[in-house]
Amino acid sequence: MSRNQRIALVVAALAVAVVAFLIAQPGSDDEPDRSAATTPAQTETEGGTGEDSAEPQPTTETEPPERPKPKATRIRIEGGTVVGGAKTIEVTKGDTVRIVVSADAPDEIHLHGYDITRNAAPGQPARFGFKANAEGAFELESHTAEDAGLDPLVARLVIAPA
Repeated sequence: MSRNQRIALVVAALAVAVVAFLIAQPGSDDEPDRSAATTPAQTETEGGTGEDSAEPQPTTETEPPERPKPKATRIRIEGGTVVGGAKTIEVTKGDTVRIVVSADAPDEIHLHGYDITRNAAPGQPARFGFKANAEGAFELESHTAEDAGLDPLVARLVIAPA
């Protein structure tokens, strides 16, 4: 192996080590940066600061708490019927709605009023995610169950005024 090949090999190994270190760092993008919350933001005032001063002391800025991510309503269809019966999902206008429908056979799921259609299959659930901007009651139906003469109602989405 030539000298240049050895240098290239060392550089490549170093690059791999740096990338591995960056990937393996604890924490995730979902966690807020806590260093900003623990470092007080100091304000400068005329006439000096300190314990003997009548001026305000440094303050700590805090960020408003993050709104929790909306929970997904999970629904399972087996043999063309909803396990446990059709669900009622209640939200307020402006909320984010998340619905996950899994099925043991290919199915087409449709949310009336919002005109959203998703396909479900074994191992591939139908995922609905949207902002509730229309008030009222809306039906989530299985077109496959309807075609088979079964009750198509999967869930009823009730959106109350804000």
